[in-house]
Amino acid sequence: MTAAGDTRQRILESARDLIYSQSYADAGVAAICERAGVRKGSFYHFFPSKRELTLAVLDDFRTDLETELWGRAFAPDAPVLERFERFVEILYRQQKAVAEEAGRLLGCPFGNLGVELATRDEVIRQKVDGIFRDLEAYFREALEVSAAADELKQVDTAATAEAMLAFLEGILLMAKTRNDPEIIRRLGPAVGDILILAEDS
Repeated sequence: MTAAGDTRQRILESARDLIYSQSYADAGVAAICERAGVRKGSFYHFFPSKRELTLAVLDDFRTDLETELWGRAFAPDAPVLERFERFVEILYRQQKAVAEEAGRLLGCPFGNLGVELATRDEVIRQKVDGIFRDLEAYFREALEVSAAADELKQVDTAATAEAMLAFLEGILLMAKTRNDPEIIRRLGPAVGDILILAEDS
């Protein structure tokens, strides 16, 4: 990595750590620069605004979770419902590891920013919404495999995927509020029981 690339990466990682462990509001430019060991001029050279940096942070989280969580959980080497169970188990292990390192459970990075900024920054709201819709697509595609095999023929796969995501985000919010990752393990498996029937079924 070039020196410039290294500087950009330090800024990105510093912002990611501060935003996730604290909040967008608390992760000021000065604090990000101090953590990254750079001057404000370097910050604005790579990121014209804190919003642009936050969008990059969201992309960075998405890349990691797509590899470590979404892609692993929904690999086509298991029956569909087992993929949802695997998703919950990996999610639980990840959140528990974060809680042990940070001293508290931090929840969903996308949900956190969505809750904090959805009414304040339309660009970031749209970004988070897009990421959620992409995650829904993993759920929907898995459900469509079962629908094609007549296992879930009467299910509205789009509505069910949306409900599954809402359920899991709610669990993450509750687990974060109670600082208890065991809530994910205890309640998460019920995601496979969420089935919304198509209107004409």
